Amino acid sequence: METCSQPDRSDLVSEDGKNIKSVLCQRCGSKVLTPGSAVFAEKELVLPSMRKKKGVQSTDGSVDSDTLTAHWLVEDMFTFENVGFTKGVGNIKYLICADCEIGPIGWHCLDDKNSYYVSLERVDHA
Repeated sequence: METCSQPDRSDLVSEDGKNIKSVLCQRCGSKVLTPGSAVFAEKELVLPSMRKKKGVQSTDGSVDSDTLTAHWLVEDMFTFENVGFTKGVGNIKYLICADCEIGPIGWHCLDDKNSYYVSLERVDHA
């Protein structure tokens, strides 16, 4: 019987829960965060898909999305080396790479001024 276990993140998360490596844009390699500047957090967030899904086209205006749970939590927007924000969608702003504008790589709720989430699945680490 297979057991469902968490992926090993020991190469990414330090003992005090911070990022060990730089966080980079997957497309252009631009540095988003420096080592030690974010804390690992598990929170279920729904972000629009970064890539166009193949198959049936949606005619109802809905957006393809992904449910992501592993994130880097940043408490101050000035901690970022390189990040852009989309226009508000309700009370949400999505985080994008400021250089190549790919995204969303993360999420920020305008109700909570001190929480910026960057999805581990949507960035590279080096």
